[in-house]
Amino acid sequence: MLDIRRLRLLRELKVRGTLASVAAALNFSPSSVSQQLALLENEVGVPLLRKTGRRVTLTPQAEILVDHAAGILDAMERAEADLAESLTTVTGTVRVAVFQSAALALMPDALTILGRDYPEVRIEMTQREPETALYETWARDFDLVIAEQYPGHAAPRHPGLDRVQLTTDAIQLAVPADPLDGGDIRSIADTASRAWVMEPRGAASRHWAEQACRQAGFEPDVRYETADLQAQIRLIESGNAVGLMPELVWTGRTPTVRLLDLPGRPRRTIFTSVREAGSQRPAILACREVLERTARLVSSA
Repeated sequence: MLDIRRLRLLRELKVRGTLASVAAALNFSPSSVSQQLALLENEVGVPLLRKTGRRVTLTPQAEILVDHAAGILDAMERAEADLAESLTTVTGTVRVAVFQSAALALMPDALTILGRDYPEVRIEMTQREPETALYETWARDFDLVIAEQYPGHAAPRHPGLDRVQLTTDAIQLAVPADPLDGGDIRSIADTASRAWVMEPRGAASRHWAEQACRQAGFEPDVRYETADLQAQIRLIESGNAVGLMPELVWTGRTPTVRLLDLPGRPRRTIFTSVREAGSQRPAILACREVLERTARLVSSA
């Protein structure tokens, strides 16, 4: 009988690419991972790994096992969810990946409600960019991800992950509040000669912001790059830059910059995503219910 733990290691190698990455993800040593995969080869009686330079690749027979391993892991996750559903108390750990503005606007109140209503649920939260977090949730590093999608820019999709809309918020042009620094700006076209702050290249928000500027007839002068929205706000309010800001970032605070609507008043979509195999786990259902409740409160504020 095949060892499910070794099958999981084989799948992890497929997902992560190197023995070192598998070892780091599972807190093993690379030699331990290699030994376990060698034992799996002995169990099945055929080669599973092929050396390619300094790396190893999977043989066709290993690929077959990986496909079956994914199904077995899904079945185990569904079994765990069914078992948890049979209990009268909602318990367990939920590993949550969340991007910055959602972490600031939604998570504090959501964690307070969860602690009150579901005291035996443990939440472990990590800040991640949505594109990375969706992949890592598919790879089983997280149980639930809060992600974003910009208009006309679809977030990555991975097999076996569902998607439930949480809320939407407006995307606005943020300029300095001081009339001496930004009083002449009435639209995005007026920022053609201004310094811009944006997230680093590769982020969906960066791609969307660049496209918005190009549609307004200019290439933005991006002098400052940071994924930290608080740092972006400081650069804008100090008169050193302009930028695009999601409305959610102002939850619970008064804007310290001047906000201008964009043409068509575009809105960003915020959604949650979990593996379908574990979507009925009571702790995950509790998290989603509380997040939806929190999002409604924020939207109505």
